[in-house]
Amino acid sequence: MPLSALGVEAVDDVGDLVRLEKPARRIVSLAPHITEILYTAGAAAHIVGVVSYSDYPREALRLANIGNYNALDIERIFALRPDLVVGWQSGNSSMQVARLREAGLTVYLSEPRDIEDIPRNIERLGMLAGTAEPARRAAAAFRARYSRLLQDYAERPHVSVFYQIWNRPLMTVNGEHLINRVIRLCGGRNVFEDLMMLTPVIDVEAVIKTNPEAIIAGGMGENDPTWLEDWRRYPSLPAVRGGNLFFIPPSLLQRNGPRILDGAERLCQALERVRVKRKSTEH
Repeated sequence: MPLSALGVEAVDDVGDLVRLEKPARRIVSLAPHITEILYTAGAAAHIVGVVSYSDYPREALRLANIGNYNALDIERIFALRPDLVVGWQSGNSSMQVARLREAGLTVYLSEPRDIEDIPRNIERLGMLAGTAEPARRAAAAFRARYSRLLQDYAERPHVSVFYQIWNRPLMTVNGEHLINRVIRLCGGRNVFEDLMMLTPVIDVEAVIKTNPEAIIAGGMGENDPTWLEDWRRYPSLPAVRGGNLFFIPPSLLQRNGPRILDGAERLCQALERVRVKRKSTEH
């Protein structure tokens, strides 16, 4: 990903080479996780537009809003005259992204599916923004923290986990999802890892059948664990019987950004509490 006489370049998450004549000075972010990655990469001064729910860090709230990630305000994006648009491959409308490209805008697509993809995105976007050195330092710090979590938790006794990303309809994640990587990092086993869809819709009966030892849920907001209360109606579930119902703010695990390690730390600590309870009942 060199800086050369031709400018700056980086390969995005779908394998496309993105090249700019000079480092980007007007960047538009098409997803909240991308906004967080750009800030972490040291590119804060160059971000001119973000989508709704780009609320971290707080200063991102002052930037121009260009619609929702799945319903972009294309004309507003054009008006911002970006020299780089960073899109979300599985979240943005492919038709809208194609329209941006047809208008001559340079688009980098982000799609972190593995935890290691996050520091790679930090480094690549730092290269395109001309902030390669702070991005490199941030990526190194991320990798060091990730390694510590792996060392502390990955080989711990398994805990079967149901992770709930939505309530109506009831939705979870399969084995290809980034959240599943976090569950495995913490020594957990996702009870729905074998399903085909990345974010499958399931029903309560399917959860009961899998008999999870822990239930972990996001919620409608950052401090809203109400989804967990619904599970208390099923006291036969090991997770309910053992008091192993855990809320983690959705922005920490359901965004593919740098704070996922904050969410991972909470998840790992929750599963460790399950192990301690399990051990106490065995004696």
